[in-house]
Amino acid sequence: MASTSTTDDLKAAIFQRLHPRAYFERFVAEKVRPDGREFHEWRDVSVNVGSISTANGSALVRLGNTTVVCGVKAEIAEPELDQPEDGYLVPNLDLPAICSPKFKPGPPGEEAQVLSDRLNDVLLSSGMVDLKSLCIHPGSAVWVLYVDAVCINYDGNAFDATLMAMVAALRNTTLPQATFDDISGRTTCSRKTQIPLKILRSPSSMSFGIFDGSLLIADPTSFEEPLLDATLTIVLDENDQVLQTTQLGSGVVEHEDPLLACITAAKQRRRDLANAS
Repeated sequence: MASTSTTDDLKAAIFQRLHPRAYFERFVAEKVRPDGREFHEWRDVSVNVGSISTANGSALVRLGNTTVVCGVKAEIAEPELDQPEDGYLVPNLDLPAICSPKFKPGPPGEEAQVLSDRLNDVLLSSGMVDLKSLCIHPGSAVWVLYVDAVCINYDGNAFDATLMAMVAALRNTTLPQATFDDISGRTTCSRKTQIPLKILRSPSSMSFGIFDGSLLIADPTSFEEPLLDATLTIVLDENDQVLQTTQLGSGVVEHEDPLLACITAAKQRRRDLANAS
């Protein structure tokens, strides 16, 4: 029996690799996905904060098998001339070859750069961090927060997992009390007094895939992503206000308004996560 089961598993794996769309369609016909989830079902989430002792703030997020670790490192710099009281937020996502065979060694690929730009846009446009609270001395010294995330295991929906990790890491961030000396032009940081980062909003994102112009699926995996016509991402704040909607691709769900359906599902997902935390 064990031998027969192993043979069947091997045949299924080969069929999945050679004919991924046909493989997925067979599951869709049974109204289930290859990982056993229903179309609207999300994967489990876990969030751990403060595990990187050398960072000012950190978080590790698991979304199903997708795992992202994020560290926030604070440095002192001069502000922009036209914004003398504003600090900086610099998010970045690395998708190394070790996290998935789809990524190659070397400099950041296009997908990592696109995701980093989208994450930067969400964090800045949402006003999550009060940039003026990062000012040490107007025109002379401000904090720069490097929000560096690394995907250590990729199984799809990296955007949602990374935004969750970045938000958790920023909420975990503390900065040393800093004093600027006008005479010497130097900034001194306290070794004892730590000040929590001023957080104004906590954005979260929920992504959906459109398959074959007729099916809307939540939280797509790395196997499902290449088969999708389009991806819809809804960004909400902690009060369910829609901050941003993004569609990548041109898929359209027939006989249904996909945006409205996604917003409704995203709000329910955000509340479920808030209640579980």
